[in-house]
Amino acid sequence: MTRHVVIVGAGPAGLAAAAAALRAGARVTLIDAAEAPGGQYHRMLPEAFAAERPGLLHHGWDDFERLREHVLGHPRCAWWAESTVWSLERSEAGEDRPPRVHVLRGPADGDGRARHALAPDALVLAPGAHDRALPFPGWELPGVFTAGAAQALAKGERLAVGDDVVIAGSGPFLLPVAASLLEAGSRVREVLEANPYGTVLRGWGRRPWELAAQGGKAAELAEYGALLARHRVPYRMGRAVVEARGDGRVEEVVTARLRADWSAVPGTERTVPADAVCVSHGFIPQLELPVAAGCALRRVSAAESYVRVDGDLRTSVPGVHAAGEITGIAGAPAARAEGLLTGWIAGGGAADAPEARRLRARVERGARFAARLAAAHPIGGAWPGWLRSGTVVCRCEETSYGSLCAAAGDRAGGAARAVKLRTRAGLGPCQARICGPTVAELLARRAAGAPGRPAEGLAAATPHHRPLAQPIRLGELATPPVTTDSPPDERENAR
Repeated sequence: MTRHVVIVGAGPAGLAAAAAALRAGARVTLIDAAEAPGGQYHRMLPEAFAAERPGLLHHGWDDFERLREHVLGHPRCAWWAESTVWSLERSEAGEDRPPRVHVLRGPADGDGRARHALAPDALVLAPGAHDRALPFPGWELPGVFTAGAAQALAKGERLAVGDDVVIAGSGPFLLPVAASLLEAGSRVREVLEANPYGTVLRGWGRRPWELAAQGGKAAELAEYGALLARHRVPYRMGRAVVEARGDGRVEEVVTARLRADWSAVPGTERTVPADAVCVSHGFIPQLELPVAAGCALRRVSAAESYVRVDGDLRTSVPGVHAAGEITGIAGAPAARAEGLLTGWIAGGGAADAPEARRLRARVERGARFAARLAAAHPIGGAWPGWLRSGTVVCRCEETSYGSLCAAAGDRAGGAARAVKLRTRAGLGPCQARICGPTVAELLARRAAGAPGRPAEGLAAATPHHRPLAQPIRLGELATPPVTTDSPPDERENAR
């Protein structure tokens, strides 16, 4: 009997997983909340734009187009666009099956979304990640964007978030964001990498022979460097935005030189006029679905966890596989390699096939690249020194740093859950997706310094546990789902 593989996420990892599962002979249902596949990396312009050069801001566009057409045009693939997985129903004890997948089909803000329930033979989770933005005074002002949101508007709508933009944070992602904004018509005042030159050099310079397998990344870096030079955009290392100011919206930012631990050097502050600032301090994997499925996590720090997988990217839950950023942040090429391997295995491909062995080698190279990336662009431990008592740490509920510290210092009610309920940090519309890692780290720091309570702060470090992974209306919840134990026979691809 042909295996049915459900894949959640159609970015580089998910799309590659679909291609490999089809190659292994499986039938595939590919689910994504967007209108088109590609994820953030290959975010496409709407068809109504009729763009002559849709791949202008994309690397590897031709390969992506061929892969997309192959997967979406395959007779054994059902493409479910504008569909969200709102719940995973775990199998009964003793059942060796992946969870039942509950899906809402239709635009997120539309009426009449249809409920579906899928019972796959294998489930591949590739939901991706989103930016982590550390708080600083004024970051709640209009005009402060995550770098990913700014790039999404530039790539997906050709909209510039501002005329004069400062891009700040840490990591190579700052460079493609700058390129996207320049193409959209913004004037990029400067790009700021928070880590000093020595930290970045040590991270990338360790065992340099391993970089030979990343020649494509070096070419991209050179291309971005040339673009910044043509537009005379300064790239400054060891410097960060530590405050945003403005009357009703951003009008200027204050930057400061940082030490290796990210503490600001007094007297190095500079004020830069800007009507937008884009920040990204690394990425947060979207772990709601893996946690809902019961997958074991690999904790890196109080604010950072990933799905624990074996050499073939199987999770701790039978029949559930993971690929892409939820296993480690390593970039699109590594995500594609993981997607190809896990799709092949999930689709029933032979584990000892030559292509599986080659893919494992590529996945291992990606893991080494992820470790190098983390070493070159870490988040310094002294960043909370940027905060003031009134600095907002949860933008949804306007929870201040001072109120969080006061609640955490109350010995009668300073446990993580009590702090959350008292301050409402993480209880707003984003459900801790933005502030969760930051609040977890701040509470863990305070707990570490409080004798007798070393673990209470760490209890807040799992902000991904949600019975409902995505919002659902009560009327939709009351409607019985269309239950499908095998993939639909009719063609449902809509391109």
